Amino acid sequence: MSMKHLVLVGLFALIAACSSNNKTLDEALSESELYAMVQQDLDANNYGPAIEKLRALESRYPFGRYAQQAQLELIYAYYKNLEPDATKTAADRFIRLHPQHPDVDYAYYMRGMASFDRDRGMFERFLPLDMTRRDPGAARDSFNEFAQLVSRYPDSRYAEDARRRMVYLRNLLAAYDIHVGHYYLKREAFVAAANRGRYVVENFQQTPSVADGLAIMVEAYRRLALTELADRALLTLRTNYPEHPSLEDGGFVHHVEPAQPDSGWIESATVGVLDKLLTPPSQSGTTQAEREMQQQYQEALASLPRDIRAPVEEQDEKRSFWSRITFGLFD
Repeated sequence: MSMKHLVLVGLFALIAACSSNNKTLDEALSESELYAMVQQDLDANNYGPAIEKLRALESRYPFGRYAQQAQLELIYAYYKNLEPDATKTAADRFIRLHPQHPDVDYAYYMRGMASFDRDRGMFERFLPLDMTRRDPGAARDSFNEFAQLVSRYPDSRYAEDARRRMVYLRNLLAAYDIHVGHYYLKREAFVAAANRGRYVVENFQQTPSVADGLAIMVEAYRRLALTELADRALLTLRTNYPEHPSLEDGGFVHHVEPAQPDSGWIESATVGVLDKLLTPPSQSGTTQAEREMQQQYQEALASLPRDIRAPVEEQDEKRSFWSRITFGLFD
């Protein structure tokens, strides 16, 4: 069976499942029976039906023996059903209603997880996109929410995992600021670049990006003819990071080419937001979303092995934009 047929079969199965889930739950079901049905759905990874039954359980038996457990499992079901906003709403509600509950740390943890996974959609999962170039808003939210968990419940069973994720998120946020610093260098906004590099050095100590922040400071200060500041940053870089790529044969070779005057393509999915704010909109007739999708397609194409890249590029001129973004499934 071809991939096209598999996709169609999957769509029909999803439609059938959704229609079957619209059946009204029997009003005569007891609390225990309804909760047992929820567990069956969760065990079978049927999170949509589980959410429906958990809502019914909470509304029919708000003070029953399973009411609080149902609220916790509703957080989990929303998360597994890829509904981050609903996950956070359910977690916030549980924290507000049961601040002294012995499992309230789980609600804090899942709130952080919802933000942690927010940006990991189809392209992030199946294409080699650089997460350090994505909008860091969700990463900042996740870091702050995990920090709240660790601060309030340092001995929680989820605290250690939260700490490890915080290290990852801190590195990601620092790397994002490095990309922004390089963006400013390309745009010849040297004051902004120097400030961004200094921000990384001052706020993201013990991350791999500190050395890159120092290199950006050296480059920006040299472009601004601030020799003393540049030499001071260079001395710090040489002393603490002698193996940095910018240091060769005792000299500093870090360099960023200035931006081309009429470059119409987005640098990346996140730094491109700055393009949109600082430059007039394109007159090409395409929307921002279409341009971002086209950029993501080109990045995916560039990541293909060399031996199969040429045939794909030869066919590329004949393919429509719809064919590209659907990977040819509906051609």
